[in-house]
Amino acid sequence: MLFSQSMKKTSDFRNVYENGKSYANKYIVLYVWENGRSDNKLGISCSKKVGNSVVRHRFARLVRESYRLQENVFNSGLDIVVVARACARDASFFDIQESLISLAGKARIKKNGGIQ
Repeated sequence: MLFSQSMKKTSDFRNVYENGKSYANKYIVLYVWENGRSDNKLGISCSKKVGNSVVRHRFARLVRESYRLQENVFNSGLDIVVVARACARDASFFDIQESLISLAGKARIKKNGGIQ
C-alpha cells in the first residue's frame, strides 16, 4: 500500500465506528470517516463467526490486495474499516474486490465522485 497505512489501534477503530458512516452489501460492511490528513488508513476486522484463523486471515489478505490494486481510485484523507460478514468465508478475490469498489462508489469516496 503506497499511499496508505494500516490501522492498528483499537481507539482508531472505535473512532471510525462511532463517527463514520457505514455502507454494506452481501460480503462486507465499509465504515468511512474523514481524518483530515493527506493519507488513508485501512483497518480490517473479521470476527470468529466468519471462520477459523485461516479463513479470517485469507479474508484480510484478499481485502488488503483488493485495496492495494485499486488504491489510486480512492480519495485521500480517509479512515476506512472493512468488516467481514459471515458469507465472506466463501467469497472469491473478485467478489471481495467488486464489493469493495461498489461500496466505495456508494460512499462517494472514489475520485471524480465515484465515476470511473
